[in-house]
Amino acid sequence: MKRIYNYIISLLVVVIVLFLILPLPTPLLDVLIVLNIALSVVILLITMNIRDALEFSIFPSLLLITTLFRLGLNVSSTRLILSNGGFAGVVIRSFGELITQGNIVIGVIIFLIIVLVQFIVITKGAERVAEVAARFTLDAMPGKQMAIDADLSSGLINEQEARARREKIQRQADFYGAMDGATKIVKGDAIMSLIITVINFVAGLIIGATSGMDTTQVISVYSIATIGDGLVSQLPALMISTATGMIVTRSVSESSLNHDVLGQFRMQPRAIIAAGVILTFLGVMPKTPHVPLFVVAAALLYLGRRGSAAMAKEEQLARVQEQQAAEQPVAAPPSENDFYKDINNVYTLLEVEPIEMEFGYSLIPLVDESRGGRLISRIVIFRRQYAQDMGYVIPSVRLHDSATLGTNQYVIKMKGEEITRGEILVDYYLALEPSSAAREIDGIETIEPAYGIPSRWILPENKEMAEIYGYTVIDPLSVMLTHLSETIKKHVYELLDREETIRLVDNLKKRAPQLVEETIPSVISYAALQKILRNLLREGVPVKDLVTIVETAAESMAVTRDLDIVTENIRAAMARTITRRFCEHGQLRVITLDAEVEKKVVASLTKNEQGVYLALGADLMQQIISQLGEGVKKFGELSQTPIILTSPVIRIYLGRLLSQFYPNLYVLAFNEITSNVQIQALGNITLGRVEAERMKEVVDKR
Repeated sequence: MKRIYNYIISLLVVVIVLFLILPLPTPLLDVLIVLNIALSVVILLITMNIRDALEFSIFPSLLLITTLFRLGLNVSSTRLILSNGGFAGVVIRSFGELITQGNIVIGVIIFLIIVLVQFIVITKGAERVAEVAARFTLDAMPGKQMAIDADLSSGLINEQEARARREKIQRQADFYGAMDGATKIVKGDAIMSLIITVINFVAGLIIGATSGMDTTQVISVYSIATIGDGLVSQLPALMISTATGMIVTRSVSESSLNHDVLGQFRMQPRAIIAAGVILTFLGVMPKTPHVPLFVVAAALLYLGRRGSAAMAKEEQLARVQEQQAAEQPVAAPPSENDFYKDINNVYTLLEVEPIEMEFGYSLIPLVDESRGGRLISRIVIFRRQYAQDMGYVIPSVRLHDSATLGTNQYVIKMKGEEITRGEILVDYYLALEPSSAAREIDGIETIEPAYGIPSRWILPENKEMAEIYGYTVIDPLSVMLTHLSETIKKHVYELLDREETIRLVDNLKKRAPQLVEETIPSVISYAALQKILRNLLREGVPVKDLVTIVETAAESMAVTRDLDIVTENIRAAMARTITRRFCEHGQLRVITLDAEVEKKVVASLTKNEQGVYLALGADLMQQIISQLGEGVKKFGELSQTPIILTSPVIRIYLGRLLSQFYPNLYVLAFNEITSNVQIQALGNITLGRVEAERMKEVVDKR
C-alpha cells in the first residue's frame, strides 16, 4: 500500500493523459468536473494564505497537472456533446442554463466576457509579473550571494545559516524561472479553451442540422451545452490564473494575504474616513443614488473611526510602556577600574586581530553598507578568489574607524602592528601616469600606495579625458582594496598559524584519510608542515594541492630533515602549478644569470649552525643589484612581475638575498618550469670585465 501511495501522483497523471483518448460516462464526467472546480478553489485559497511563495513550491508542476486535467475533461465533454445529442452530463447543462437564463444571446455575451477577462486581464498580467520576477530574481542572485558571504565573514551568521540562505536563494531562482514558463501554459490553456468552445458550437450545429433537428432546437441545445462546457472549464482556469498572479506577487508579503490586507487597511483610518466623507458629499448632490452612497459612506466612516480609535489606543499603550521603561532605574555601567578588577577581563586586552584596517572619517561611506559602501563585499570576493587560487583562507578583516587618523587616511595592521598606510580622496579618481602620456592632466600629484606608481588625483569630470591621454583611472574604493589585497598577499605567510595548519590537515583527511594517517604527525609534524606551507606562501606558490605537498614532503624527509631542501623538492613536484602561476600564454619572460655568476654564487654558499646562506662579496653584490635594477625596469614597462631564472642549487638562497632589495621579485629554478614553456630572457646578469679577468686568473691558478 505504501508503494502505491508513493506513485499515486504519477498514476494520476497517466490517467489524466488517458482522458484525452478514452470516453468517459456522463456520471463520472460530472464528478470529475466538480472535483476540478474544488481543486482550483483549494489552490486559490492556499496561495492566499501562504507567507512565502516557496511554501507552495510545487505550484509550477501543479499548474501543469491541473491544466492537463482540464484539457482532458474538455476533450471528454466535447466527445459527449457531439456524440450524445448535446448532452454531456448534468453539471454542464446546469451551468449552461444558469448563465443563459433562457436568452442565448445574453449567455454568449456573458461567457465571452468571462473568457476575455481571464485571458486578457488575469493571464496576461500574471505572465508579465512572472517574467519580471524571474528576471529580477536571477539578476539579484550575485548581490544576495555577496551579502551572505559578507555576513559570514563578519561573523553575523555561521556556515550552516549561510548554506541555508544560499539554498533558499537558489530555490527562489528555480521557482520563479519555472513560474515564468508555467504562465505560458496558462496562456495556452485559455487560447485552447476558446478553440474548443468554437469547435463545440460549430460542429454541434453541423451535426444537429444533418440529424434532422429543428434549427431553433439545434441552436438552443448546442449553445447551452457549449456555454456550459466552456464555463465549467473557464471557472477553474480563472481561479488558477488568479492564484498564479497572487503567488508571483507575494515577494514583499510578511504574512497571509488576508492578514496583510486587513492589517494594512486598518493602519490607514484617515484614508477610509476621507473616502466616507467624499461619498457623503456625493450623496447630498441632486440626481445621485442617495441611499447606496449614504449606506457605504456610513460603513466607511464607522470603520475609519474604529480603526482610528484602535491606533490611538495602541499609541497610548506604547507611550505608557516607554515611560515605564524610562522610569526604571538603569544600572550604571561599571567604571574602568571596576571592570578590570575581574582578571578575566584583563585577558581581553591581550587579543590581537589577524588583519585589521582603520580608516578616517571621510572614508566611512566606502565601508558603511547602509550608505552604499561596497568595501566589505569586495573583500569577500577577494577572499573567495584567493582561496580558490592559493588554497588558503584569509582570516576575516576587522574594519573600524579611528579618531587618531586624518580624515582621508587608512592604516593596515597585522597582528596588532601597522604594516602600511595610505591616503585617498573619496571625491576624486586616481590616474596612474603612463610611461609616455599624450598630454599632462591636471590633478594632485601622489604615489599609488600598492605599487608605488606616480599618479594624480583628478576630478570626476576629467576622467574621460585622462583615459584618452593614456592614464589608467581607478576609483578610490579600488585603490584602497588593491592596497589591502597586495599587502595581505605579501604577508599572508605570517597568518598561517598552527591552528590553521591543523584545519587544513583536517580538511585533507576528508579527501585522503590514508595519507594523513600514515604521514601526519608520525613522519611530518604539524610544526614542520606549517613551516613548509609558510615557505611556499612566502614565494607565491599555491598550497591548494596538499596531497602532492604532503606526499613529496614525506618522501623527502626520509632522506633529509632540512625543511628548505624539502620545500625545494615540493616546488619541483609542483612544476605545473608554478608554471601556470607565473607564465602567460605559454611564455615566460625572465632575467638569467651568466654561468660565471652562478659559479661565484655557488662558491659563496656558507653553512653555519643556523643553516646555509650566501656570503657574496661587495663588488659582486653591487654588480648583481645594479644589473638587476635595469632588468626590473623592463618588466615594469611590460606591466609584468620580474622573475629571475636560476639553477635549483642556489634558487632559495639567492631569492632570500634579493628579496631584501626587490620585495616583488620572484626567483624560479629551471626544474620548476615545464618543458612546453617558451622562455624569453629580457636580461642577463654578467660579471664586469675586471671581475671576469680576476675570475679567469683564479681559475688558471687552480
